[in-house]
Amino acid sequence: MRLQQWKHFNSLRQYRAFVPFNGCRSRSDRMNGVYAFCTAAESIKANDSLSVDESPELPDWVKSSDNDTIAKRKTDDDFVPPSISYWIENHKIQSDVENIDIKSAVNDIVESDVDKVSKILNGRFESPDLVVKALEDCDVDVSDGLIEQVLRRFSCQWCPGFGFFKWAELQRAGKKHSPELYNLMIDNLGKAKKFDVIWELVEDMKNFEGYVSLDTMTRIMRRLAKAGRYSEVINTFEKLESFGVERDISAFHIWIDALVKEGSVEDAERLFSDYKDRIPPTLRTYNILVHGWCKIRQIDKAKAIVNKMKEEHGFQPDMITYTSFIEAYCREKDFYKANATLAEMRENGCRPSVVTYTIMMNALAKAKEINKAVKIYEEMKENNCSPDTAFYNVFITALSIAGRQKDADSVFDDMSKQGIIPDVRTYNTLIFIAAHDLQEEKALKLLKKIEERRIKPDINTYIPLLKMCCNLNRMKVLSFLLSHLFANNISLDYGTYSLLVSRLSRNGNLDRACFYFKELVEKGFVPTDSIYDNLVKELEKNGMSKEKQEIEELIASKNFVRMAPEPVKKSKKSKSKNRTTTEF
Repeated sequence: MRLQQWKHFNSLRQYRAFVPFNGCRSRSDRMNGVYAFCTAAESIKANDSLSVDESPELPDWVKSSDNDTIAKRKTDDDFVPPSISYWIENHKIQSDVENIDIKSAVNDIVESDVDKVSKILNGRFESPDLVVKALEDCDVDVSDGLIEQVLRRFSCQWCPGFGFFKWAELQRAGKKHSPELYNLMIDNLGKAKKFDVIWELVEDMKNFEGYVSLDTMTRIMRRLAKAGRYSEVINTFEKLESFGVERDISAFHIWIDALVKEGSVEDAERLFSDYKDRIPPTLRTYNILVHGWCKIRQIDKAKAIVNKMKEEHGFQPDMITYTSFIEAYCREKDFYKANATLAEMRENGCRPSVVTYTIMMNALAKAKEINKAVKIYEEMKENNCSPDTAFYNVFITALSIAGRQKDADSVFDDMSKQGIIPDVRTYNTLIFIAAHDLQEEKALKLLKKIEERRIKPDINTYIPLLKMCCNLNRMKVLSFLLSHLFANNISLDYGTYSLLVSRLSRNGNLDRACFYFKELVEKGFVPTDSIYDNLVKELEKNGMSKEKQEIEELIASKNFVRMAPEPVKKSKKSKSKNRTTTEF
């Protein structure tokens, strides 16, 4: 999913996720499975930054002078914080200080089947067929577990992943891959927008009963929506039954929801209008549309949907309906209307959920109303509404940004005592805060704790750590992190490569920046103008004419179309300024 991004509050201007829980979808399960509210559900991005205004009450980690910051930027590539040196030095994946690419990371692993395959797949391939040929002499036990692990490890590199997928099937004496493996491969191809290959796979799957499912078509449809191919999304729904999948209310909701989340509420409403007579809508159907219009701040259109559902079907607004409007007003920092809607919600017998409170706390904290944000927690307790992990994530971040780090740590420690288990997004929040302030020992200890508690990290766990290592020139730790990331079957995406190139270049580590730029290109990613131009500029500035020529020749050989960064989509704001109670 791609959720509507918020502008960030004053002390965290480019922090795209106030709390990084990627699971908007998991949040929706707590709201009758409709959809996820977006306020506090964005992932941390590589270019996020954090700034905290100093005050006498702030802890020492916030109040650092320029000289202190400079002092932290040591140039010792081999430096490792002493308290975690044993963990890093003796981790099962050993790092090569001089060669910190993914290939060297794999070479240092004790040989297992997945490692043998990975060493081969990390080569350079122009087509999946060449991957199949390269794997001819690979002696491994091809199991479903191995295939899944490899596909996840190379999820952002479609060519080696698909080549391995084809080769693995040839090794299994006519045994077909499971539907789950097909779906995983389809998802990986969708990331690379290889829709022609996807449809070829689907045609193959149609030959086997039960292989093409609603899950299969949902994965394809969501990838089409993410790519902005909205007409194809609608066409896929219209042809759904030709794939053996029932076109029922469940599928209807999934399609409308995907269009809403990917920024095409108009197409979602058009699909709704085309099929509402054939597939009778429910309150959930209307709530998805209400949420969509509220998400892009078209409040009047959201109200029109509410009126329509009341007039045509007699549906009354529920907690989800009201929370959509509260979220919209919070986006506008119009807390008068948000509170008025909350009051009306209670008057009509709708009890606010933990999602409602989380949205309001998040918005208040972004507006630097930290005391009011904390009062939300007291109000929740008074109304017997139990906080969940996502709420604690917001609470911890709010306290941290306000400079109340000890309070934030206390809340984190108290989570387990309250029966709330910290998840990966909780740790991502804490790692981001520590890494931003260059508290490398604390940030790395948090990663170690994730490993000890057997919590599965994601790419957002590593991004702030990689950024920190580039800023501090900690190449040995950077090498370790890449090895750790790879061992957890996390694939480097374009954004992570761009982060490494730009940060290493900015901090004068141009040899390594060039290495990662070359690897980025070899993996099939197309660099943006800014990444390429900035690297060439730095090479020229530092008299590295040979390296500059190599980069220019590499780009020329690929015949890339120059690609500028994607423009940020701006939401249309509601023009309503009247401070009146929302009327449904």
